[in-house]
Amino acid sequence: MTTTVDLIRQESIRATRVDVAALHAQLTGYGLVAWTAGNVSGRVPGYDLMVIKPSGVDYDALAPETMIVCDLDCTVVEGTLAPSSDTAAHAYVYRHRSDVGGVVHTHSTYASAWAARGEPIPCVLTAMADEFGGEIPVGPFALIGDDAIGQGIVETLRDNRSPAVLMRSHGVFTIGRTPRDAVKAAVMCEDVARTVHVARQLGAPLPIAPDDIDRLYARYQNVYGQPGPEV
Repeated sequence: MTTTVDLIRQESIRATRVDVAALHAQLTGYGLVAWTAGNVSGRVPGYDLMVIKPSGVDYDALAPETMIVCDLDCTVVEGTLAPSSDTAAHAYVYRHRSDVGGVVHTHSTYASAWAARGEPIPCVLTAMADEFGGEIPVGPFALIGDDAIGQGIVETLRDNRSPAVLMRSHGVFTIGRTPRDAVKAAVMCEDVARTVHVARQLGAPLPIAPDDIDRLYARYQNVYGQPGPEV
């Protein structure tokens, strides 16, 4: 017998599947991924579950019903396809960061170039201060397949305002209160990575003073935009 509790759970899963499936189009739309690389995941609100892209599936074949539902120990709960090879990394983040509702991974060109150099992106743009609250840090090298990447993400972003980390020799991982927030951080990460790279071809970019970074970050996080839920 299906109970009200069961129906609420299924509706929460369904809504997260719809949201996560649709957000993958933002990765291709902004040119952050190639072929089948990259992924978006979302925590199912109110449950120890996550929704994530299936492994190796073309972006134009993604739909709510192809998304994979896993528990936070990476056991598949719903779905007929294998989940992303980054599932363990995403799950580790959710287990250790209760404030995170979305995780995104890309190999976007400019940000991944900084990751290949193992170099953080310095905070030399007001847009960086706004979104990241400082430099975009570099996390350790880690092999794909277990939760080592997740451990690197959590440790690097501990006590750090940045929602993005450049995992060395790999690519970008971003976190957010929602999957949409994490996608926005991935878009902004690539945008500033490109701009700072171009600036360095022209000379040495000028750093922003820490006090000014703090003021810019506070304004953007607390004042910018419209009141009420973001649309």
